[in-house]
Amino acid sequence: MILASASPTSVTLSVLAALAYAWPAYRSAHLTAVAARRWVATAWVLHGAVLILGLSVPPVHFGFAPALSVTAWLVAAVYAIESRWYPQMQTQWTLAAAGAVAVTLACLFPGSPIARSGSMWLPVHFVLGVASYGLLGTAVVHAWLMLRAEAKIRMAAEPHSGIPLLTLERLTFWFATAAFALLTATLAMGFVFGDVVYGHGHALHWDHKTVFSLLSWCTLGLLLLARTCLGWRGKRAVVMLYTGAAFLLLAYVGSRFVLEVLLERGI
Repeated sequence: MILASASPTSVTLSVLAALAYAWPAYRSAHLTAVAARRWVATAWVLHGAVLILGLSVPPVHFGFAPALSVTAWLVAAVYAIESRWYPQMQTQWTLAAAGAVAVTLACLFPGSPIARSGSMWLPVHFVLGVASYGLLGTAVVHAWLMLRAEAKIRMAAEPHSGIPLLTLERLTFWFATAAFALLTATLAMGFVFGDVVYGHGHALHWDHKTVFSLLSWCTLGLLLLARTCLGWRGKRAVVMLYTGAAFLLLAYVGSRFVLEVLLERGI
């Protein structure tokens, strides 16, 4: 149900965060790099306040839109850290636009109430899964920048990527490797310790989320293996990375979108 769980404070913070994200995205050609980073940083803080409020004040709701919101916030956090080493990276407008959309969607579609669980490991499982989303999203952003820079170099144009092409490639696959490691831990925790995580009789079962998660894991694992053993790089490797990311997106966000929006069913 749209806005069913949103408090006035949450709605206000969401609107402020979305506006703070939208401004540098809209004015990207007219803002300096420093000003754009300050706007994104302000939006990121407001965005974090929205997430803390939504995930800590009962009743806690979660669904496809909050999952996208957390992912966008994590990608922005990685960018903030990364920009300390690579201040010339030009992705503010992309992150700002994605953040504005994610915050708005989370406000409109807060998801269904989450039942309280007696397992202390369920939050760990949740954090691992969301972190894998965030790191894989970061890898996708870097892969997009890498392809764009490579295309401009082929046309003998200034790439405007902000950092060297080989550095972008290295960062892309570093984040992909980290995402694969966290996804491995998430799946292993669900399969091996399912009764502990979900409670007795509620172990991880075969559904759309499990199947798409495994497809993502296999795709990313094959990509990393092919890169190590066969030297895969460039467009072929990026397409495979996009495929793995799409599978992971369908695993939770896609299935929850169908249930919550198209079928109007809860968890």
